[in-house]
Amino acid sequence: MKESITYVGLDVHKDSISVAIAEEGRDGEVRFYGTIGGDITSLGRLVKKLSSKGRKLRFVYEAGPCGYKIYRYLTSKGYDCEVVSPAHIARKPTDRIKTDRRDALTLARLHRSGDLTRVYVPREDDEAMRDLMRAREDAVRAQRAARQQLKAMLLRLGIRYNGRASWSRAYFNWLSEQKMSTPAQQFVFQEYINAIHETTERVKHFNKQIPVLVESWRMRPVVCALQALRGVSLITATTTIAELGDLNRFDHPSQLMAFLGLVPSENSSGPKIRKGAITKTGNTHVRKVITEAAQTYRHPARISRHLLKRQEGLANEICEIAWKCQTRLCGRFRQLLARGKNRNVVVTATARELCGFIWAIARQVPAPN
Repeated sequence: MKESITYVGLDVHKDSISVAIAEEGRDGEVRFYGTIGGDITSLGRLVKKLSSKGRKLRFVYEAGPCGYKIYRYLTSKGYDCEVVSPAHIARKPTDRIKTDRRDALTLARLHRSGDLTRVYVPREDDEAMRDLMRAREDAVRAQRAARQQLKAMLLRLGIRYNGRASWSRAYFNWLSEQKMSTPAQQFVFQEYINAIHETTERVKHFNKQIPVLVESWRMRPVVCALQALRGVSLITATTTIAELGDLNRFDHPSQLMAFLGLVPSENSSGPKIRKGAITKTGNTHVRKVITEAAQTYRHPARISRHLLKRQEGLANEICEIAWKCQTRLCGRFRQLLARGKNRNVVVTATARELCGFIWAIARQVPAPN
């Protein structure tokens, strides 16, 4: 007996899940089932009620702040489940009413027609490393904000530092010698300095833990291989792999470039071809670190002492790709600048090509278990 397929759309929120059901077939019934609690226990009771002989359940819900707990629970029970991208869900321009009920019905209907775009669901250990790298990014952002607040106060009060570099030991010694004109300003000044020290210590703690945790990570070989590239440090390589997972899922480097939003946007019609700025879609964390890495290719190609140390023990094929990357991107960086291109445009173009070399090196490493 052939099993009938039932498509279940879940509109997931913190404390509730709206459920809609679409029966198999073009003319199959699409109905709203109801609302259940947002916990796994309530979901388990729903699955038990919907399950029956001759019926195959296929679940779908949007990626969001609730994470992948529902996906992992359903797949562990043997059910088919997909997490889809909210940005790729088609919506009518005239549709001005949005409710949980409608969202669940839309998910069930589009899942039945195959018009939804799946997102990559990381393994739990990969997601843990991603949380680590994002927490470090938050700490760096807090450190930058604390420094900007202090500098803004000094600028407002007309206090200027005549030394060479900020945030050095000499700079902090100079800060310790400054006295504000009022007790209130002195208190604020000291609190800003304390905030800088606290956030700096947080960043140091993350920087110490990341190498230790990468050693026991299954993606360590890929992280080490990517560090053969100029500008791709441990932080950049770990962020890239933690966010993207196994790069073998991209069949061509252009797919990776498009996924990171580094390809030009286009608005062409008829004989006219109009290309604009990069799309900036996809993963912003990886796009940021790769763009920062691309800045290093403004210098002539060379293998420095630090880069040579990172390449120790790596396969010759990986080192050859890394050197080919340097010779091409360093030369292209200078050529584009000589042609009068805007520096930001040159950096973006370099970052886009760097993605191709990252993809090529990742393909040289055996797929992790």
